[in-house]
Amino acid sequence: MPLAIVDGPQIEDLNLKRTLVKEITDALEKAYGIKRESYIVIVKESLPENVAVAGELVLDRIRK
Repeated sequence: MPLAIVDGPQIEDLNLKRTLVKEITDALEKAYGIKRESYIVIVKESLPENVAVAGELVLDRIRK
């Protein structure tokens, strides 16, 4: 069972998230040739206050 994990910022729009996981599943199905029921897609969302780049919280970088 192939597994795809997307780790990124929060996606507020549920329809956009539905599109994301559908398109990932479509790509996996095309690449592996296995029925789509076999794929697991996990979306891990991180809030800007929980991620840092170059020693600075993303939240603080956004506010600049």
